[in-house]
Amino acid sequence: MLIDHTHRKWFVGSVAGLAVATAVYIPYSLRSPQGARGGSALGLTYGIAGFLFMLFVGLLGARKKVPVWRVGRAQSWMRGHLWLGFLSFPLILFHGGFHFGGSLTRMLMWLFVFVWVSGTLGAALQHFMPRFQTAQLPMETIYEQIDRVRAQLAEEAGQLVEETCSALEGEVSRASERQRAMSASAGTQEGLTVASGLQANQQVSTQLRQFLRDEMLPYLEKGGAQAMTLSNEAQAQAMFQRFRVLLPPELHSNLDDLENICEEKRQLDKQSRLHTILHGWLLVHIPLSYALLLLGAVHAVVALKF
Repeated sequence: MLIDHTHRKWFVGSVAGLAVATAVYIPYSLRSPQGARGGSALGLTYGIAGFLFMLFVGLLGARKKVPVWRVGRAQSWMRGHLWLGFLSFPLILFHGGFHFGGSLTRMLMWLFVFVWVSGTLGAALQHFMPRFQTAQLPMETIYEQIDRVRAQLAEEAGQLVEETCSALEGEVSRASERQRAMSASAGTQEGLTVASGLQANQQVSTQLRQFLRDEMLPYLEKGGAQAMTLSNEAQAQAMFQRFRVLLPPELHSNLDDLENICEEKRQLDKQSRLHTILHGWLLVHIPLSYALLLLGAVHAVVALKF
């Protein structure tokens, strides 16, 4: 979620609400003989307001699970989730007078700290990560399509290597139209295309096919593969440079295409890692949030009963 000008009203309202709450809390805390207490009228007011904000924040999950509910726009719920969640924390601190109290209250407050921090971190990630991806990943694709794109890259690499090897071996009939044109440009002899114009070389062809089999395909077909040589841009460039020395100049464009395929795979892997970071925090934030709501309800019942 990008924090842009559409959040201005929520931001201003949250800051204003916090300013009012703080302005009321300071004289209340100073004038109370025993200090601010959760059981006082004002303390209960802070606690109820803070817990209601927490409930609203928690209802976002239900709103997402039932998108057909026409209870406000999804973007409004997201903005409310962010800013009311941010505001609920100081209100709860005001409720307890910045004291963590007994064991249940202490557990509740530390849990609240973790939820609030993880939520703030998540908001920062969702704000900055898309911009980072746009700048650093020009070949970014739809996340759900990454596996299919990897398969396409592997297939394309196989075709390019086969095309290059066919040209090296002088098998013009198996080469592409582009390779046939290159062969034809070398001249003809007794009505036959002279394959030597492609500088056919069986040894280089074998090395290139081995490189495809042992290095490129395992790298392209496996997600991540950070330990493999081609995952390192500098090492990959060195490997392709060795083939450039062996191959004739007219086939270097195929090597360029193969190198670009590896670069696209590196960007897909980086996109997957960023996606994991961007969504992995939810595995911490969501369970802790529901645990916080449950303990908050227990705390309210116990406090009112006793």
